[in-house]
Amino acid sequence: MKRKWLWLILALAVFFTIAACFSLMAISTILGESQEISMSSGVGLVEVKGLIVDPQETVKHLHEFSKNDRVKAVVLRIDSPGGVVGPSQEIWSAVKKMKSKKPVIVSMGSVAASGGYYIASPATLIYTNPGTITGSIGVLMKFSNLEGLMDKVGMKAFTLKTGKFKDVGSPARAMSAEEKTMLQSVIDSTHAQFVRAVAEGRNIPIEKVRELADGRIFSGEQAVALKLADRIGTMQDALEEAARLGGISGEPHLIKPPKKRRLLLDMLVEESASRLVDKMRSEFGFSINYELEGVGE
Repeated sequence: MKRKWLWLILALAVFFTIAACFSLMAISTILGESQEISMSSGVGLVEVKGLIVDPQETVKHLHEFSKNDRVKAVVLRIDSPGGVVGPSQEIWSAVKKMKSKKPVIVSMGSVAASGGYYIASPATLIYTNPGTITGSIGVLMKFSNLEGLMDKVGMKAFTLKTGKFKDVGSPARAMSAEEKTMLQSVIDSTHAQFVRAVAEGRNIPIEKVRELADGRIFSGEQAVALKLADRIGTMQDALEEAARLGGISGEPHLIKPPKKRRLLLDMLVEESASRLVDKMRSEFGFSINYELEGVGE
């Protein structure tokens, strides 16, 4: 009998918890909508953090701000060591389009290098901290060769392919000179695209950019001296300049992209997954991580 009461109490607790969650979500939605209606004109903020792998959210936010009449200018806050070539180019294109309609002011955080610098280059102005790590104008492609290790453990790999280059970069064998030449041509082409993008965005002679585009990094102070960035300043400086260029007087109102709504089920699944990872870490002494390797800018 006591056990039945315990189960009943537990079921009621779960029910009221779920009901409370949905109520809070509804209230926050209503408040968010009313806040959206009452907002005045201001400066939009788009943040790019970490590796640049998926450009969709950044491109979407820039596109929405370009159509929003309340957004008079945009600050693009970058704290990224770079990422994949294609996504970096998509964001670069979105920043360039945005600049043709409204001022785009970049604020560099601790690092805005390689692909992180690529997406900054077409902006109206670039603010950087004196010690920001930036530059690294270059392209790389990484491969591993496990042939020796496989021989030691007695493993053999067999590949069926339709063309001589189809399995280029296979870790099971050494790369031929012909394959290296082919891959180098791809790298050179992509590097030339990077150089042209920086030269166009920064209005610097392409020969000057080539001199700097050997993968070296610069401090923010060096970048300003080389005209890769415009001014030393903080994010607050970037916001104030964006407001000035957007014709806003006084303290600028900051407009952020709407947060992605998360379903209660998603949160419960994430919580369960987090607990499972913690359990595996405590039981087996390791954690699960995802790392990106491949072509990067």
